[in-house]
Order: sequence, then structure tokens, then C-alpha cells
Amino acid sequence: MNKNNLPIYFAFAVFFGILIGVLFDGPQSPMLAKSSAKERKIKRLIEYIQQDYVDTVNTDQLLDDAIKNMLGKLDPHSVYIPRENLQLVTENMQGNFVGIGVQFRVINDTITVIAPIKGGPSIKMGIKAGDRILMADEDTLYNKDLRTQDIFKKLKGKPGTEVKLQIYRKMNDSIFNVSVNRGKVNIKSVDISYMLNDSVGYIKLNRFARNSYREFKEGLDTLLDKGMRTLVLDLRGNGGGYIDIANKIVDEFLEDDKLIVYTKNNKGAVNKSFATEKGDFEDGKLYVLIDENSASASEIVAGALQDNDKGTIIGRRSFGKGLVQQEMDLGDGSAVRLTTARYYTPTGRSIQKPYTKGAETSEYRNDIEERFSSGELFEKDSIKTVDSLQYTTPKGKIVYGGGGIIPDVFVAVDTSAYLPTLFFSPLSKFSFDYVDNHRKELSAMSLESFIKDFDSDQKVSDSFLKKFKDAPISKETKKQLRKNLKTLIARDLFSDEGLYRMNHRDDKMLLKVLDLNKN
Repeated sequence: MNKNNLPIYFAFAVFFGILIGVLFDGPQSPMLAKSSAKERKIKRLIEYIQQDYVDTVNTDQLLDDAIKNMLGKLDPHSVYIPRENLQLVTENMQGNFVGIGVQFRVINDTITVIAPIKGGPSIKMGIKAGDRILMADEDTLYNKDLRTQDIFKKLKGKPGTEVKLQIYRKMNDSIFNVSVNRGKVNIKSVDISYMLNDSVGYIKLNRFARNSYREFKEGLDTLLDKGMRTLVLDLRGNGGGYIDIANKIVDEFLEDDKLIVYTKNNKGAVNKSFATEKGDFEDGKLYVLIDENSASASEIVAGALQDNDKGTIIGRRSFGKGLVQQEMDLGDGSAVRLTTARYYTPTGRSIQKPYTKGAETSEYRNDIEERFSSGELFEKDSIKTVDSLQYTTPKGKIVYGGGGIIPDVFVAVDTSAYLPTLFFSPLSKFSFDYVDNHRKELSAMSLESFIKDFDSDQKVSDSFLKKFKDAPISKETKKQLRKNLKTLIARDLFSDEGLYRMNHRDDKMLLKVLDLNKN
């Protein structure tokens, strides 16, 4: 997951996952029956400002800022979610939204369909990758400086409502109209699920949303039907989500009555979660991939398996979030996610990394940069551990608390995947334009034949590199540019499956898994 060409919705998944963290499914706090003196104090101050302050002031904004400031004095994961952002956060964690069902990018001031979402309304109405959406009902959507939120307002809506779209299809140079009934659209939790070889299966899980267990189970069952004996569960970049969904996934691997996780609140109340008899992969061989952006529910999964001596954790030390949040409605469409408990792995570890109450959260989040500069992302020996936070698993393995899950097998960050930022935009533009101009012939290729044969003569990548003929580019950088270009073209042509299958060819963590699995 250290690639620079991840889909934008996956980036949103990571961001919102870490923002939301682990959600504890407890009852919401009841509203106070009577206003306290402190509440009346705040209300009176706002009234004074509204009535008597010398200048006109947006008191709603003042109140929002005050709430953010209060939460900032608590911990890095207690957050305020304004009304205008709550719907997007909720949709992300519920795993669906109501709309027309397309992945899109704004290219040259025009909404361009990157891919219609499988099972969504648009794909049923024949909308294809490369189509340009020119109008929605009476609203012109091209040659305008539209924000993503503005576009969502035009394309999303209530279930069953109709939107009339005007579409330009470049492949046959035609403009046509189509009516689409908005419907529920799934936000994928499993990016890809496939067999790496005859016996090793792979599942990439990007979040722990309401639909994540169902998607994971479907992928697991399909791989088992194909003869899978070893599973690679990829949690790299997975920022977390619901604790009960994490528990259900762990339950597929652990024997009955094994402790998965427990939480403890400010009153000392302990809530334990145990594995049940439902697991379908209790006897299979398991590898779990994590990195510095694997957080929250991802760490519950990795910690539960590691502490129960199940499988092998591979990668780099995880984010280090051991706090549980509960959503509380503020009555005006906004909400807070308040930390209400800490969670602990089966051996009793808290993996929450240190933080200072009231300190700038930027310092807390910049911990990843500190890991880079300290060398931790390159050498396992650079990972700092505290002897007082040492724990022992049932089989005698030493594990540590106090800041993330330390993997059983360390794999350094792959710096060869990084390119100077000056290449990002040209690569993306060239990739899209190439696919857009050759979509008809490219669509006849299977993914397997694309991976094997596309640009074998390097004519396509040579035409891209000509743009930089006067730039001093090393041989290694040229090699990486050719690979990244082919990967982006695979993404634009085959969506997530193309992206991951291309990246997996030289993914160091997966290569380590395949090497270990030989033994």
C-alpha cells in the first residue's frame, strides 16, 4: 500500500476510518432532562453576542469552533462532525449511498465516468467508462468550476427519484439522453479477492463498514470453493471502523470461546468478545498484512490473531489506536464521536500510542514522519519497545503494547515505488487519454493478456517518456515510470482488479508471504 496511484475512494476510506476509529455499539447517551447552569451560561453568552456585539458575527461558526476546541482538549480521536460532513461519513461507514452509481473524475471541466459501479443504477442503464455527463435534468455540468459536493447534490438523491442525464460517448462520437432512477449503491469494502496461485488466496479489505463482513465472507467462500488452503488478508492502509464487524471477521479464524478483544470504560466496566463456533477458516494457514496506516479495527484483528498464536502478521508497526468512539447526536444534524472506552487485545495489551491531552493533533499524526526519519520503516531493530509493556502469548511469543501492533515478520517500506511529484499529473493524464482514445481495442483484452503482453515493445511508454526527453531521468526511474504507467492504464481499464494485480507482481510483502509459504 505504499503506491502512489491508489483510487481516490480508497484514500477516503483510510481517512474516514482513522477519523471514526472503532465505533462501540452501545446506546446513545440520553439528553439531559434539564439544562444545567453551564448550559445556560453558554446560551446566555451566545445571546449577548447576537444582541449586543459591535459587529455582525456568525454565532453558529463560533459554537462549532468552541466544540472543536473542547474536543481537542480530550484526545486525538474525539471529533466534531459538522452537519454538512455527517452524511458522507455515515455513508462511508454504512457502506452504501443513494445515487446513480458511478466512479467519476472531473477532467477538463467535464464529469467523466471512470467506471459504473457494479450493481448500481447507471450500469443497468448502459452507462460506460469514458462517458461524459453533460447535464443532469436542467443543470449544465460541463465548463463549470464545480466542487465535488456540488456534483454529489446533482447526482445523489432519494431512492427511486429520477434524474435525466445527457451523455457524450467519445467512442462513437454521440450524444444521447438517459433517465436513471437513483438507488442504493454499494461502497466496496473488499477491493479484490482472487487466487495468487493454486492454493493461496488473497483478500484486500479497505475498511470495517456495515457491509464489510458480508463482502469478506463472500470472498472467503469463493476462494475456499477454488481450493484455497492459505489466506492472505491485506489490511494495509485500512483505517478501521466498527468493532463488531472486526469481531465477526476474526471469528472466522479463531476456535470457539477464544477471547478476541475487550473494552473498558471510565467506570471500569469490562465488555469481552469471544469467538463462536461459526468460523470457516479455523484450520487454514493465515497471513495478515499491516502497515503504518493500519489502524483501529485493523489492529483489533491483527492483535487478536497474534495474541491467540493464529497466523503470521507481516509488514510494519501499525498506527497505534486503542480508543473506542461512540457517536452522539447534537440535535442539529451534526454529531460528535466521543471516546468512551479503551480496548485491549487478549493478552491485555493497549496498543494506543502515546499522546498529550490538549496537544496539537498534527504532532500525533506526524508520528508516521517520525518513523520514517528514525529509520523504523526500514529496519525492525529501529522499532522502540518498552519492557514494562511486554506480554506473552499462550505459546510463549513476546508481544508489546504501547503503540501499535509489531509484526511477526518485518518488511521494509519500498522506496523504489516513490516517484518525484512532477510525474504524478502527467502519468495520470497520459493514462486516461490513452485509454480514452483506444478504449474499443483495449476492451477486447483480458486482464491476463494485458498483464502479459501490453506494451511489451515499450512503444506506449516510450511515447510518454518523450515528454521528458530533456530531463535527467535515471534508468531506474524510467523503469519505474514504465511500470506505473502500465499500472495506471490497467486501473483505468480494469478498475481495482487491474490496479492490484499489476502492483502485486512485485509487492514485497506478498513476495515474502509466497516465500514463507513454501516452507
